[in-house]
Amino acid sequence: MAPDSGRQRRRHHRPCGSGAVHRLPKQMTEDQMVVCPVAAPGQTGCLNLREFKFAQTLIFAIEEINNSTQLLPGVTLGYKIYDACGSVSQTVLSSMALMNGYEKTLHDESCSKPPFVHAIVGESGSSPTIGMASLVGPFSIPVVSHFATCACLSDRKRFPTFFRTIPSDYYQSKALAQLVKHFGWTWIGTVRSRSDYGNNGIAAFEKIAEQEGICIEYSEAIFRTDSEEQLLKTLEVIGKATARVVVAFVSFGDYVPLLKLMVLEYIRNVNFTVKTGEKIFFDARGDPVAKYDLVNWQPAEDGSLQFKLVGVYDSSLPLDKLQVDQENMIWAENSRQVPVSVCSESCPPGTRKAVQKGRPVCCYDCIKCADGEISNETDSSDCFLCDLEYWSNENKDKCVLKVIEFLSYTEIMGIVLSICSFFGALLTLMISFVFYLHKETPIVRANNSELSFLLLFSLTLCFLCSLTFIGRPTEWSCMLRHTAFGITFVLCISCVLGKTIVVLMAFKATLPGSNVMKWFGPLQQRLSVVSLTLIQVLICVLWLTISPPFPHENMNYYREKIILECHVGSDVGFWAVLGYIGLLSILCFVLAFLARKLPDNFNEAKFITFSMLIFCAVWITFIPAYISSPGKYTVAMEIFAILASSFGLLFCIFAPKCYIILLKPEQNTKKNMIGKP
Repeated sequence: MAPDSGRQRRRHHRPCGSGAVHRLPKQMTEDQMVVCPVAAPGQTGCLNLREFKFAQTLIFAIEEINNSTQLLPGVTLGYKIYDACGSVSQTVLSSMALMNGYEKTLHDESCSKPPFVHAIVGESGSSPTIGMASLVGPFSIPVVSHFATCACLSDRKRFPTFFRTIPSDYYQSKALAQLVKHFGWTWIGTVRSRSDYGNNGIAAFEKIAEQEGICIEYSEAIFRTDSEEQLLKTLEVIGKATARVVVAFVSFGDYVPLLKLMVLEYIRNVNFTVKTGEKIFFDARGDPVAKYDLVNWQPAEDGSLQFKLVGVYDSSLPLDKLQVDQENMIWAENSRQVPVSVCSESCPPGTRKAVQKGRPVCCYDCIKCADGEISNETDSSDCFLCDLEYWSNENKDKCVLKVIEFLSYTEIMGIVLSICSFFGALLTLMISFVFYLHKETPIVRANNSELSFLLLFSLTLCFLCSLTFIGRPTEWSCMLRHTAFGITFVLCISCVLGKTIVVLMAFKATLPGSNVMKWFGPLQQRLSVVSLTLIQVLICVLWLTISPPFPHENMNYYREKIILECHVGSDVGFWAVLGYIGLLSILCFVLAFLARKLPDNFNEAKFITFSMLIFCAVWITFIPAYISSPGKYTVAMEIFAILASSFGLLFCIFAPKCYIILLKPEQNTKKNMIGKP
């Protein structure tokens, strides 16, 4: 120790940090220098007045003791002050420096010497104090803190040499819990410093609060070095919570950044109305409401000029921010007509603006919208496509439903085809009536009259089935038109094929010793027609079962209209039906061609050959026309093929017989049929 006659001290305080580490040295020399540690990362160079006052209080107390003859007579106290800057690492370094003395480096004898100080005063924060007390405790150096309140420091096993002049946080936590219970607050939030002080303090509070029946909605932690984003997130949690009471275990240094942001949020949310009715608030950019008066310079009655209020602009209004009383405005030469000043006239709906090359955007041409596009606003920059089922009207300013096109009974083409169908069916019925009246004549009875009547019946059905192709396609009409067409035509061709075979068999039967007719008599003829027709019926049933035809809106042919047609469903089924008809037609044509040179008495084969030639020619030309014809013309081509082939069969097979029956009855004799003179 220094003698009573004098004392020597060296003090140094660096204007930085949040706390101080003090020591009471055994002796001091004039050349002792105190070097303040460098500030810890994240600390600022500001002066903490509270910590500065703590250091000044310590200096004042030591000087009072040294100047007093009663407190410690014969003892002179010295001190050395370190600034730990609120950092645990700096506190530990300062503590080691206090224990080791003024040696700049450590050596083997450093640890064998007694500590350089008798006691250490400090630190203000709990976390740095915990680090310091843990370090110096094994060396039996007392640590007296004036501001470290963490309840964990009361653990004498961990900190046997720690003392403090401020109560433990345990009592503060208990008092806070009693205070919350006193006011009847059972739903609260907590905020703590992310340090030993905050973590231990709020943990003790939550434990006591739970025993008192208090529930905690949220628990947030902050620290002075947190980013603004983290602090705003904490404020957001507090703002969205339903608890209206917040209990905080926060050190002053940690609370200041949060306080600054709370003030900032409050200013951002300022919104009140003054006595004049004007609302005061700040927008997202920190600007107030923009409000301007619109005045018009007008001549007064005495010839002077005056400003007259004619409008207002108020940015706070949701709509119509600019309100102008245009009727009371006066322009040049006392005109009340608003002057026009444009480079190009406005583009009406149905057009779009196209900027003129090399000129400002105010100079443009009005381009009419393309087909299928519209613009329904004046001065539109673009034209917009109509939806798939819509098309632009003539003015290009509105989308209207596309015209749905199908072969209708009301249009000329549908009327003509319907008349032809009815005419063919009527003509067939008339021929049937003629045949029925002359059913006992040789020309009718020749070549199986049953097949002739069945053929006339099937031709009637062929003419009538073409009507199913006209009208708006529906699910049932689509299935009916294709199956009815396929079955009736197979029935028709089967009858023609049966008649052709009968001609061949009849010729063979005239040969000596031939009895072939018993193998192809009337029963066999009926069975052949039924069997061949049932095959087509089976094909149609499979087609309708697997993938039947259905109505389909075809938008591929035309952009401006929709073709409503019957989709075949299964292409295999459709072409199987046509293929089977074609197979029977070719077979019938070949057999009739082979029988064309038989004696004139059996010369019906010549007419069958010619009819089948017409039939095959019509359907061969139908295929490419069917594929290439668009829309309703595809249906028209199919009806035309049905009618043409049906008329061909009707005229070629039955016209010669009707000619003999009606105009040459003298030839309608058995003698003439068998060719005997």
